Amino acid sequence: MRIVMMTAGSRGDVAPYTGLAAGLVRAGHEVTLAAHGVFEPLVAGSGVRFRPLPVDPRAELRSARGRRLNDARTGAGKVMALASLARRAADEMTTALVEAAREGEVLLVGGALGPLGYALGDGLKVPALGLHLQPLHPTGEFLAPVLGARSLGAVANRLSGRAVMASVELLFTESVRSLPRYGIAPPDRSRGRSRGRSRGSGPNGRIRPVLHGYSELVVPRPRDWPAGLEVCGYWWPHETGRLPRELEDFLAAGPPPVFVGLGSATVPDPERLSREIVTALRAAGVRGIVQRGWAGLAARGDDLLTVDEVPHSLLFPRTAAVVHHAGAGTTGAVLRAGVPTVPVPVQFDAAFWASRLTALGTAPAVVPLRRLDSATLAEALRRATRDASHGERARALAARLAAEDGVAPVLAALDRLAR
Repeated sequence: MRIVMMTAGSRGDVAPYTGLAAGLVRAGHEVTLAAHGVFEPLVAGSGVRFRPLPVDPRAELRSARGRRLNDARTGAGKVMALASLARRAADEMTTALVEAAREGEVLLVGGALGPLGYALGDGLKVPALGLHLQPLHPTGEFLAPVLGARSLGAVANRLSGRAVMASVELLFTESVRSLPRYGIAPPDRSRGRSRGRSRGSGPNGRIRPVLHGYSELVVPRPRDWPAGLEVCGYWWPHETGRLPRELEDFLAAGPPPVFVGLGSATVPDPERLSREIVTALRAAGVRGIVQRGWAGLAARGDDLLTVDEVPHSLLFPRTAAVVHHAGAGTTGAVLRAGVPTVPVPVQFDAAFWASRLTALGTAPAVVPLRRLDSATLAEALRRATRDASHGERARALAARLAAEDGVAPVLAALDRLAR
């Protein structure tokens, strides 16, 4: 089966799909991943074809428009700032996504591209299934993850989910309207169908199948979700190679260090934050590996090492703990490694995942970036590395996650389509 998988966003929005795509290739499918061109190296050696999309998300976040994300004080404010970026990016990517979609017998659509990907599938008369890394559909059990971790009660929680899904649909309004220029029939714009589409329904009015790439051990499937929304288990990134020699030497030179990285998150003052992190590591009495990342962190000293991108699956199991921005992908990688963690949520769904880590007992506390200082982080690190219960819970959960196969439910869904 010729499959086109499409996604957009940061590295964490792409990496899990590389592992899923590689699994589908091993099962005999022909898979093309459409993602930002800067991420093409992530599929090297996997057998997955790559279709580059325009827009460099890192450059966008460093632009004047992107810096508004750092200035926003609330979750809703950050969502609005992101919407401005995403609307412009969607228009730029439409042509490349149309060209990619024409090659597929099935479209697998990442959550960030949902409305446009589904419109392409409907217009080209090919099935389109959703692939989500977060629980995006409305539920009364928790607030829409991009808005935070607090529950406001079943009614308000459900309304928040509907509002977020409708907002995402609005981002792609112009892109969807432009499809007739490419010879693709526009979606039904009747009022009833429009409301159904924003809730994730297909052209026949039934719920559109969505497969979720995280484990029910971490976020149980909401009891009020309709049939068709399936939680598959994690899609581990395709990662190959080895750790750099300098990093191997550092690991061998002393006790397991603490990893600190904020992934694709950006911060307003990297130098100040780096100083706070270094002070906290030394106050906690641990060695540190600091990942430069999109935030531009840096650390110096015999007890510290600054690194660029490294495979999480190779490094995290060899650390004493991981301090991270609590993105969906990094959260999964930490849980897979079976080590304690200190989540430092920065924006969007990070507070949601951070709350799950503390609820699972693998993290002693959440240290939001806006409240991070050396004393607070040092205390959290002491608890993470010295209280054995966090490591024990992390190892037990990692063993259970290792028994799951997140690719199998996707293969089963594709088999149902083929029949």
